[in-house]
Amino acid sequence: MNEQALVEMSEIDKSFSGNHVLQKVNFSVQPGEVHALMGENGAGKSTLVKVLTGIHPRDSGTITVKGKEVDFSHPKQAEKQGIVVIHQELNIIPHLTVTENMFLGKELSIGKTGILRKKDMHKQTLENLKRLGVDNIPPNETAGSLSVGKQQMIEIARAISTNAEMIIMDEPTAALTDREITSLFKVIESLRKQGVSIVYISHRMEEIFQICDRITVLRDGRSIGTEQIKETSFDAIVKMMVGRELGERFPERSSVIGKTLLEVKDLSREEWFEGINFQVKEGEVLGVAGLMGAGRTEIMETIFGAAKKSKGQVLLDGKPLNVTHPRDAIRAGIGFITEDRKDEGLVLNLSIRENVALTNLKTVSKNGWISNSKESELVDDLIKKLHVRTTGREQEVKSLSGGNQQKVVIAKWLGIQPRLLILDEPTRGVDVGAKKEIYNIMNQLTEQGVAIIMVSSELPEVLGVSDRIMVVHEGTVTKILNRDEADQEKIMHAATGGE
Repeated sequence: MNEQALVEMSEIDKSFSGNHVLQKVNFSVQPGEVHALMGENGAGKSTLVKVLTGIHPRDSGTITVKGKEVDFSHPKQAEKQGIVVIHQELNIIPHLTVTENMFLGKELSIGKTGILRKKDMHKQTLENLKRLGVDNIPPNETAGSLSVGKQQMIEIARAISTNAEMIIMDEPTAALTDREITSLFKVIESLRKQGVSIVYISHRMEEIFQICDRITVLRDGRSIGTEQIKETSFDAIVKMMVGRELGERFPERSSVIGKTLLEVKDLSREEWFEGINFQVKEGEVLGVAGLMGAGRTEIMETIFGAAKKSKGQVLLDGKPLNVTHPRDAIRAGIGFITEDRKDEGLVLNLSIRENVALTNLKTVSKNGWISNSKESELVDDLIKKLHVRTTGREQEVKSLSGGNQQKVVIAKWLGIQPRLLILDEPTRGVDVGAKKEIYNIMNQLTEQGVAIIMVSSELPEVLGVSDRIMVVHEGTVTKILNRDEADQEKIMHAATGGE
């Protein structure tokens, strides 16, 4: 491009404790473009953004903004130059209101009195949200009481309100409903027309090809290349990301489906869902689709004993299963990989070994004493089986990439040798290579006769790995489709309440 870049990063190097995280990385963003930044987990995307915005000092290389070299030492300095980041880990203060979060550190006051102009801030908050097409978030509501999706919309509205020239969005749609995603894409298009640049970090390839102009791919801390979206393809981008052909996106299903393992009859939970009926068989993947808030996760939590049912029953091998606590489900051979791996699936400050051992104490202990050799053997075997990229079993989980953290969550449950595994958004925030590995693990499990229930918001994923698909709308099952009769249109029709 001939036009001067808004931001230009040249030959950026960064190391931590001798570990080269970024090596000679080049990245530039033009005014008014939507530029995708992609790469596998651990490729260096987040570090590059932190170097740009002054969170981490670079070891070498140059950064220019509108042609002038800069050296930010704090994100506030980057913000003053028009560069704002919406992080994947939300920066919402839960006990403050929506308005208080929107104006945190930028409160409007009357002169130098310190008296806040609350009415003005309330009005501006409404306008900021309206600009996003959001009209269902009350400004006086406590932010922590809102869904993750709504909290994300507050973050986006706050960033837009700064009159930024470049907004970096890190996995912005991971927790949004379809309606919120549509609204966000409209806002991105509007911002582009106003000359605002967007750096869009996402693992959702469909979104990249839908809204982005260019794409830069990082691999192992190096910039592999930058392509025009119109001139590249899904397969080409995958090859740039992983350094090889990935083959078919979804592996062939080869398991033999057996007898009914789990049967749910008239299951209800007050205020969440009612009259849920379905079955899942040995060796089968039952995909569960539906819009956010439809009740998918709540159904799974109830089956697992993490929430109390109001009526109905769950049968395992045709016999009533009395689950009043997750420990009852675990004893019955049911594992549950939760949607939020960081808050519910892992203890981030503990090692891989300690996390895996938490659900496998029975396997690695005898007479109440943990056997170090059994524990090490189990953990090392699972690390090898799941191809976890790690320095060893004692590495803290928080230092792993998102994809490898998810593999540790899966390892926890594989250790109990489950008969039924419930996966809630198993590939959220996971790169394309790790997704393929997770799909392969699912196939291996079903070949061994394990039944899998997979909740996912990504329709291509649901269609690609499921044998049957159950669609949930407002707490009821509206459709159960066989794989060969399902398509995105039918699923969305049922997910929005269509007959």
